[in-house]
Order: sequence, then C-alpha cells, then structure tokens
Amino acid sequence: MSSADYSFETKLLHNQHKVDPATGAVSVPIQHASTFHQFDIESFGKYDYARSANPTREALEDVIAELEGGTRGFAFSSGMAAISTAFLLLSAGDHIVITEDVYGGTFRMVTQVLTRFGIEHTFVDMTDLTQVKNAVKPNTKAFYVETPSNPTLKVTDIEAISSLAKEINAITYVDNTFLTPQYQRPLELGADIVLHSATKFLSGHSDVVAGLAVVKDEELGNRLYSLQNSFGAVLGVQDAWLVLRGLKTLHVRLEQSQKSALTIAEFLESHPLIEKVYYPALTNHPQHELQQKQASGAGAVLSFELSDEEALRTFVSNVKIPVFAVSLGAVESILSYPAKMSHAAMPQEEREKRGIKNSLLRLSVGLENPEDLIKDFSQALQVIYEKQLNV
Repeated sequence: MSSADYSFETKLLHNQHKVDPATGAVSVPIQHASTFHQFDIESFGKYDYARSANPTREALEDVIAELEGGTRGFAFSSGMAAISTAFLLLSAGDHIVITEDVYGGTFRMVTQVLTRFGIEHTFVDMTDLTQVKNAVKPNTKAFYVETPSNPTLKVTDIEAISSLAKEINAITYVDNTFLTPQYQRPLELGADIVLHSATKFLSGHSDVVAGLAVVKDEELGNRLYSLQNSFGAVLGVQDAWLVLRGLKTLHVRLEQSQKSALTIAEFLESHPLIEKVYYPALTNHPQHELQQKQASGAGAVLSFELSDEEALRTFVSNVKIPVFAVSLGAVESILSYPAKMSHAAMPQEEREKRGIKNSLLRLSVGLENPEDLIKDFSQALQVIYEKQLNV
C-alpha cells in the first residue's frame, strides 16, 4: 500500500517527507543555508540559491501539492503574497471576473494595484451563473473564486465556473483557505490554481504568516515557479517548518472546530437578538445543497448579524473567551469585525452592497468546549437585552 492510497488524515503524517533520508529524523530538517556549494562548473546541483529552492520550503510545497491533488506546490511569505504572485500570470489588457464579497486584501490588490497595470476586473455574485456569464468579455482571462466567501459565506459552484473558464481558455483561481483540502479539493473540480492563507487553518496556531498555491498543469506550474523566483516573496524556512508541523494536526483540529461551529451556529440562529447567521451547514443557507455536493464539510467559520452597531459593540465588550482580532483558523476562537478588520480596505458603500454591515461579526471557532462559548455569548447577549430594556 503506497502513501497515495492512504486516507487524508493518514497522508498528513505519512507522506514523502515522513522521514529524513539522511538521518532518519521524523521531523523535516530546517535548512537555513541561503546558498549552496556547486561541485561542477558545468552542472549545478538541485539547489543553488534559497530564493529559487530550499529543501525545507520544498518539503512543504510537496506536501500541500499532494494534499490538494496537484502536481506542484509553492510556498510564499503570506497569503497575499501567494495571491498577488498568482495574479502576475495576467497581463495588461486582460480582464478578470471575481467574487464580489472577496477578502479585503484581495479586493485592495485587484482595485488598487492590478488596475495600475491595465488589468480590468468585474465583481459579480458568483452564486448566480447568469451574472458570471454576463460579466465575461472578449479579454476575460481568469475567474477568481472564494468559496465559502469571506465573510458572508456564499458558496460558488467551482465545477461550473471552471467549465465556463475552459470554454474561453481562461484560468480559474480558487481561494481554499476556509475549507482546506480536508473538506474541498478545487483542482478535482476543474480549477487551475488553489490558493491558501496558510496562516489560518493549515498552520492553525496563530504563530506564523504564510501563503500557499497549488497547480495541476505542469506548464502552468512552470510559469508560476518563474514568477515565484522572479518576484521573490518566498516563505522562510522556520515558517515553512511551522506550517508543516501544524499540518500534522489539521484533521483533528478542523473536525472538532467544525463540530463546535455547527452547535454555535444553531444556538445563534435560535437567539432572538441575532438577526441572521451565515454558515453553509445550516439547512436554510441558500447554497446548502451545493456545499454538500462539492465539499465534505462546511468548515469552522461563521458570521452573524446583530440588530445594529451599538449592539455589536456591547457584545464585543462583554464576551470573555474569544480573542477579538484579525485572522481566523486557530486553536483559539477568534471574533473579528470585518468592517474594520478583514474588509477595512473596502469602502463602506462597497461593503454594504455585499451585505457586510457594521453589525456583522465573523467567528472562527477554535478548540474550546462549545458550551463554554455558548454560555459566554449568552451572557454578552443578555447585556444587550438589558440595555434595550433600559432605553
């Protein structure tokens, strides 16, 4: 039985980098060398300069490629470094169709940087394939999908978008940060490039900033490698090792967090002070069936709306357990305020068009006992209720 036949959770531990062939070490060695001696003037070895290739970074790139079902992986200094470098596959005059409620950093890159280089864009609700088709232009060269989207958890049909892209010889990018290859494999659904903020669930401990990309097509992989080497935003070896270590526990972390997320989503949905809950595992989610079809889980991120910004501020001031912070996907639960955090780069008018209200909070569920979180949320919501009674 080869490692290719192993289940996902076994592959996390037993892959081609399970044991160091030189020493038998069961942890990938951290190779800090920035340059490598060449023994033959006519024929250089595999490694010459660490920006171009490094054994520790390469181990992470190999592992994520295998987990995503791709042929080649790439590790970058951040999720945005991965996304930005992948966007460099486009050229002046090209047009990209992009998920409208995309991560704020991606929105900023597309609207403030790519436009300066003559790359056009159209934001659409990618849950509506008619809108997507109507957005296509003669110069459309790419589709950018974020599913579930951040922070309103809309679900896009990856297979349908990828099929449309292939009809016009365009490429499909999919940000798979929320679900990871544990629950969703975009390459198997026809996507060309999978992107991750490995800062989140893949590393999982709020102690590293990293980005990853995976491709299936060899020629596309060569092009992306050339950009990675040229642009140079590569992941450092210590951080690569931290992501590799985090990956070993991905399955158990995400399974527990997802289970708790559903429990909390159901609690919030039933609470009279919560206006709306966004989570694809809930049966009333508009794309619930699609989520079940193209992914094996809904992940551990959900969003919810309170009545107004004042209620939100009261809630945030009174919850005790979650960290109130930027980011997600960690062992501790993280409560975020998209309007001033992940989507601060997006003007308020644009945010509100996308349903990102000033009363919306995003919750990344960690490994705490969900009942403790529910008790904590209950007491914070009770403060809101008491304030309203006193008005």
